[in-house]
Amino acid sequence: MTKPAAPKRYLPTSPFKAPATSAPKEFAVGDRVTHDMYGLGRVVGIEEGIAALVDFGSAQMRIMSPYAKMTKL
Repeated sequence: MTKPAAPKRYLPTSPFKAPATSAPKEFAVGDRVTHDMYGLGRVVGIEEGIAALVDFGSAQMRIMSPYAKMTKL
């Protein structure tokens, strides 16, 4: 099994533009969210920069940062 290729790093001396960096996702208690695996939910707790505790109705899940599969509604 092969490992996926690492993303190319940007060199400061490059004549090309730096790749766009997205701001880290931030959530607050009470935010409505959707998750690719768990569906609709509401944030019930936050561990700053570490994880968010989300109530999806049937279960509460601790979603780790950077929240790749979760978006705010």
